[in-house]
Order: sequence, then structure tokens, then C-alpha cells
Amino acid sequence: MDKVRRAENQQLREAGDNRLVGTKFDWLKGRDKFDEKRWRAFCRLRRSTRKTSRAWAMREQAMTLWDYSYRGAAENHFRWWYRWATHSRLKPMIDKAKMLKSHLKNILNYLTQPITNALSESINAKIQWVKYTARGFRNRQNFKTAIYFHCGGLDLLPAT
Repeated sequence: MDKVRRAENQQLREAGDNRLVGTKFDWLKGRDKFDEKRWRAFCRLRRSTRKTSRAWAMREQAMTLWDYSYRGAAENHFRWWYRWATHSRLKPMIDKAKMLKSHLKNILNYLTQPITNALSESINAKIQWVKYTARGFRNRQNFKTAIYFHCGGLDLLPAT
């Protein structure tokens, strides 16, 4: 989405038009993040650009894939969106569509069983942080104790 905006902004600026200057974050945030006044201004901007507006609409439609809970319906929506994106003549959107298609099986699996390894990755990152900040431990037991201390969720405040 942002690559399309940058390319169109460069073309417009060469023609002396600065309407896309300073609008990067408006294009990157979702519809639900706007207040009413800002949304109206964004809609006017959206109607005044062609490529960026199409890329934004494609991105918004791609995000609705996460609202599905049935695999078949999600797959149908993705096929519709994939055709739209690959026929859009916007190279960054075509590349993104192909990347999503290569991961479609995993995306559909997540929609039916929303399980990730985010919690274990978070704990592992915290353990790596403990190891890094200590600059090494004298023995394995001290390392285990430090992990329990930092990741154990202990309440160290005295009871009142």
C-alpha cells in the first residue's frame, strides 16, 4: 500500500501537485481509527487519487479476511480478492497477493483454530533478555533461578 502511495506521490509532485504529501499515516491506519471530521477529509483525498485509493481499498478488503470463521467462505473471499489484486496493475499489490497466496493454507488454518506460538515466543524473548543482561551465569541453577524470578509472575510486595 505504501509503495503505491510513494510512487503516485512522486508522480504528482513532479507535476506540481502536493495533495499526498504528509498523508502516509492516514493511508496506513484503518477505517475505525478515524474520527468523523478526519474521515470526511480522508474521503475527499481518497476520491482525488486513483492508484493509492485502489491500493487502500484492496488492503481494507484483504483485512476483512480475518473476520471469517468458516474456511470455505474465507477461501472464496480470498479468491475474489486475489483476482482483484493480481489484475490491478499495481506491482506491490500483485507481489503481496502472491505472498499471501503462498501462505493461504496457514492463514485458513488460523481462522478455524486461532492458535499461535506468540506466548512461547514472548517467554523465550524474555529469557534471552535475562541471559543478555546478566552477561552470563556461574552455573545452570543460577540461570534457572533468574528465569523463574523474571518470568514467574511473583508478587514481591509485602502483604498488608
